Amino acid sequence: MIELIPEDGTRISNQELRAAIEEKLGCAVGDGDFEVAKGVVVSMGVAQKAKGPGGGLKAAAINPKQTKAVRAEQITPGDALTLSQMESHLWEAANILRGSPVDRSDWKSYILPLLFFKRICDQWDEERSTMLAEYGENYADEHRFQIPEGAHWNDVRATPSNVGTALANAMRAVEAANQKHLYGVFGDAQWTNKDRLPDELLKDLIEHFSALSIGNGLVNSDVMGDAYEYLIKQFADATNKKAGEFYTPRSVVRLMVDIVDPKEGETIYDPACGTGGMLLAAVEHVRARGGDPRTFFGRIYGQEKNLTTAAAARMNLFLHGLEDFVIERDDTLRNPVFTDPASGGLARFDVVIANPPFSLEAWGRELWENDPWGRAFAGLPTDSNGDMAWVQHMVASMAESSGRMAVVLPQGALFRSGVEGQIRQHLLKADLVEAVIGLAPNLFYGTGLAACVLVLRRQKAQERQGKVLIVDASNLFRRGRAQNFLEAEHATQIQGCVAAFADVEDRARVVCLEEIEQEGWTLNISRYVLPPIGADIPPLPDAVAAFKDALAKCREAEDELRRVMKEGGWLR
Repeated sequence: MIELIPEDGTRISNQELRAAIEEKLGCAVGDGDFEVAKGVVVSMGVAQKAKGPGGGLKAAAINPKQTKAVRAEQITPGDALTLSQMESHLWEAANILRGSPVDRSDWKSYILPLLFFKRICDQWDEERSTMLAEYGENYADEHRFQIPEGAHWNDVRATPSNVGTALANAMRAVEAANQKHLYGVFGDAQWTNKDRLPDELLKDLIEHFSALSIGNGLVNSDVMGDAYEYLIKQFADATNKKAGEFYTPRSVVRLMVDIVDPKEGETIYDPACGTGGMLLAAVEHVRARGGDPRTFFGRIYGQEKNLTTAAAARMNLFLHGLEDFVIERDDTLRNPVFTDPASGGLARFDVVIANPPFSLEAWGRELWENDPWGRAFAGLPTDSNGDMAWVQHMVASMAESSGRMAVVLPQGALFRSGVEGQIRQHLLKADLVEAVIGLAPNLFYGTGLAACVLVLRRQKAQERQGKVLIVDASNLFRRGRAQNFLEAEHATQIQGCVAAFADVEDRARVVCLEEIEQEGWTLNISRYVLPPIGADIPPLPDAVAAFKDALAKCREAEDELRRVMKEGGWLR
């Protein structure tokens, strides 16, 4: 309920609020439950009852101490924390920032580093206590991370004034003491900007995080990692349009990972890694099938252009218990970090997976005119659209024998002509394209466009050679209020089509390259898989009756609106 309340002070009516909650829950909400939930939110100080027709709620100034007190009753000190408790505690930190000068799009820049800093300090305290109990001495080199003197969470907490400066100095000291793993991990948040983050607000945040111990003893890495992912998802929901820059819906991520099917000990690479969700999903894929995730140590690689997002990715992997990985911050298309000195080309990986920015402009074409890595092997994309630049970079990064990749693209990449058509033709003739999956519209943050997943494999199975599987999954989704959702059962159905690699009526078709050539090398899904014609078209008399009924309801609604506005004094 809290996340549905507008932050700009405008009202959301009871009807709108209840409908949105029922949509999220997927079930009806009783009158009593709805009123109780509203009462709790109001008592927490998060919202206040709104006046006007239809009632409802609007945002209120947050009282962090009151919010913390409500949650304190639900958490017993010394007990292991559940995932729901951690999620609630973390989202309450975001609530503290509501109504502050910190824009909601920047919340993650402050809350995620604070969480990570508190976590590693609590872990350091646990390690110290264990060593003192067992050996009577604290051995610095036995700690997972070093916390220099004066740079502990408690040192910052005890600072009476200029808290932002103390926090920034402590974080930089921790990074310097752990340069191999933590250099730059806290990002570039403006901790010392008191106009944006005054001491009182920062102290409220620090006290909120101080209320719980989040070391390994009370919060294992699975709970901590999942809570962190939850927080990233909440930030994505809060920022929406900007969220596409760092977050891919996890159902789409799992679908892509299941398709490329990473194995124990293989190398995984995401050239546009965002907050690291695809890399983590690859590890979890192996773990869920009985594999040992430790075989990925030293084999996970990601590159991300945005500094804050790259830092979030590194924290994400650390909090999930991963130790040895490489996340680098740089522009992949302009300056790929992962190269192979022995071959003089790009490093090669078993699994390459990504959701790069759609139709990126000014992506670095001028550098690709003489690309030292030979990535324009199929053609040089225009400066106005970098989709096929990402595809060629990923193809060049696939291992020779075991390499396979899955990439999210706008569906225009399947049929646009010109140089993109030339590149597509090259990839098809080289028999690298294994499957094309058309997804439903409005699944991704920041765009209502229908996307697709393009699956390529360096060496196809013999029975798949010279063929491409075309899957139309455009009607596999759950409609949401502002965004559509790919549910687990939808992803399972799509994955089943890809695994079977066979024709499925109205859903999938295996197409030979000769037919694709006859179609002008387009991969436009509607050329190969047609939706059922007339399946949803009612008889004309039924359609006319439905139209008249809808028109009558519309007029009734207009009359009711007119009545309400007159009673409220807004219409005369």
